[in-house]
This record gives sequence, C-alpha cells and structure tokens, in this order.
Amino acid sequence: MTREFIETVTTRSNPHIDPSLHIWGWEITVYLFLGGLVAGILILVSLLQLKSGEIPRSRAIRHMPLVGLGLLSLGMGALFLDLEHKAFVWRFYLAIKAGSPMSWGSWILLVIYPAGLLLWGLSMAANERAWILREVPDRLFQPLQKLFEFIEEKRRPILIGNIVSGVALGIYTGLLLGTMSARLQWNTAVLGPLFLASGISTGAAFLLLFRPDEEERATLIRWDLWAIGFEGLFIVLMLLGFATSGEPGQFAAHNLLGGPYTAAFWSLVVVMGLVVPVLMELLEMRRHLPVTLLVPVFILAGGLALRAILLLAGQESNFRLLP
Repeated sequence: MTREFIETVTTRSNPHIDPSLHIWGWEITVYLFLGGLVAGILILVSLLQLKSGEIPRSRAIRHMPLVGLGLLSLGMGALFLDLEHKAFVWRFYLAIKAGSPMSWGSWILLVIYPAGLLLWGLSMAANERAWILREVPDRLFQPLQKLFEFIEEKRRPILIGNIVSGVALGIYTGLLLGTMSARLQWNTAVLGPLFLASGISTGAAFLLLFRPDEEERATLIRWDLWAIGFEGLFIVLMLLGFATSGEPGQFAAHNLLGGPYTAAFWSLVVVMGLVVPVLMELLEMRRHLPVTLLVPVFILAGGLALRAILLLAGQESNFRLLP
C-alpha cells in the first residue's frame, strides 16, 4: 500500500499581510480626507472667481486658499507619521516614475503649494494687499508689489491652473488605492472620480461652514448638489462593477451589501453624507430657508467615513467563497 503526500510551499506568511493587511491606519484616512477637501477648496474658489469675474465677496472665502494649504500640511504631517523610513522622504523627488501613483502624488503636492499661494494673493481685496505691503520689510516691498501686479495680469491662467491641480490632487487620492488591484475593495476604476466628487462636495461643505455671501452660498449649494449626485452615481457604478466581476468582485460587493461594513457604509456614507444633505439643501433652496450648519457637518463626516470604510475594507485580504 502506497501513500502519496502533497507538499505545499507558500511565501505568504507575513503576519502584517495575511489574513489582513495591517499597514495603513488612521493617518492615511486623514491624509486622503484632507487631500480631497483641499482639492475641493482650490477648485471651488477658482470657479467662483471665473464665474463672477471678480474676487470673492466673503472675506473667509478670499482667505480659503491659505487655509487649504494649512489643512494640506496637516494631512501631509499625518502621512509623514505613517512613513516607515522618514529620513528618506526626500527620495520621492529624485525621479518621476510614470507607473507609480505615489510618485505622481508627491509632485502634485509640490505644485499645489505655489498654486494655492498665487490663488490666495489673487483672491485678496485691494485693502488687504495694501495692508501687507505696509507691513513687510522695505526690501520685500518692490518684489511683493511686482508679484501682485503679475498675478493680476495672469488671473485667468492662475485660476485654471488651480482647477487643474485641484482635479489632479482629488483624483490622485483615489488612484493611490485604485491602482492596487490585488486588494479586492480597491480594484475599481471609479475610485479616482469618486474621491474627486467627494472632495468637491466636502470642499463646498467646508466653505459653507463660514457663511459666505448669499449669492456665493447659493452657487456653492448648487455645485454641491451636482457633486453629491456624481458621488452617488460613482458609488452605484462601483457596486455594479463588483457584482458583475466574478467571485472576487462579489466578495468586495458583499463587504458593503450584507457584509461587515454594510451598516457603517449605508448609514454614515450614503444616508448621512449624501441623502440627508441633498434633501435639506433642496428644502433650503426651494423655501429660502436660512442655511444650517448641520448639512456641512454631515457632508464632512460622510466624506471622512467613505475613506475610512474603503481603507479598512480594502485591507481585508482573506478572500473566501460566498455561501
């Protein structure tokens, strides 16, 4: 009587990888959320000026590009905390790797800062620029005055440049996950557009928190409704794509349609972050009701929840056949 033995050798024995990926924590969630939020701020502040042909009427909106850069710095600080080899972060800027979203992202972040500062200078009122010129040292007066003259001459290119860089930043935050096809929850082409739409919506919500001018508020609400509509569409496309792409895709869909992340996804992202804000904003527009701060808070919380849930679900690598 003979016995046959089958020997299986696997290299998948890293406790940080199997059965679940335990690499990315809250730091990446914060970074993705703030990156999308800042992208939305830059896009919307630029669009407001292109639409009206003048600087924003609200003082808070005029200074939002600078606030956005501060928020982005906080997000990059969270990303820095997540890095394993912090002393070598400068190596990102030694080359551009066309196939690496992290490489593209590092260069996009480098462009955002000068673009945002130019947008801030362009958004200032005349008295605000005059105050800055009075306060700076004499050796900086002439260079700063020439800079203000330059950005006025290049107003439209600067606004368009900020829209382009904002779109690149917003899409990049989704591509950072979407290019990792080995992770079932991230293996979808709509993550980039989804995160961009969510970033524009959260950016509008953040601007609405500071009670802008009535006309600006009405415009931001309309744009926010469009962004939420596209965000909902991309979520539907994502779920349909998962459901029609075989067992691995169905497993990813199950996480959000009956699995462990279903309750959080539908209550925090869909209901609180999309449905309730749409209904409340439509009610405010049609009945001319005063804006409530509850809507922006719901949208911001929903945007944060979207990234946290997808990040957690994507790190669950233990695929199994569904019953």
